[in-house]
Amino acid sequence: MPEDLVLAESLRWAVSRLASRLRAEQPGAGRPLTRPAASVLGNLRHSGPLNPSELAAIEGLQTQSLTRVLNELEDQGRIHRARSEVDARRQNVQITEAGREALREHVRDGNVWLAAALRQTLSPAERGMLRLAAGLLDQVAAAESTVERDRGPAKTPAPAEGAAPAL
Repeated sequence: MPEDLVLAESLRWAVSRLASRLRAEQPGAGRPLTRPAASVLGNLRHSGPLNPSELAAIEGLQTQSLTRVLNELEDQGRIHRARSEVDARRQNVQITEAGREALREHVRDGNVWLAAALRQTLSPAERGMLRLAAGLLDQVAAAESTVERDRGPAKTPAPAEGAAPAL
């Protein structure tokens, strides 16, 4: 188990550094997206229409906290809310073409930087490994938590010599 915690720490540090760098490389133009707005649009693009409760759970927010972001995105024409066909008391939120375009614009510069950095830094075989790793990371991100709630906070072992610092 300590080996898995060291791997988790190392992976989390690398993902965090990469995410920070990508944010710095994707300023966007026109009406730039805030981090929460970009995250909401990204989740809607990848998951399809969701109700606000589902979206809030994915985002790790209370539904009420998400309302402001949804209102702004709707005012900008980037999302559309419609009553659920299954339950008229609920609404579904879906990304519009304007939202897709805003998201493409938001991530374009970061994607260009990342593609160049991958080409300059990694061999074709290493880039192939990253293709596999990206799919695996997507599976991990979709996994339900299996940690027992009554165990309390996890004990983190001392970092291995030369390991990246904890977040």
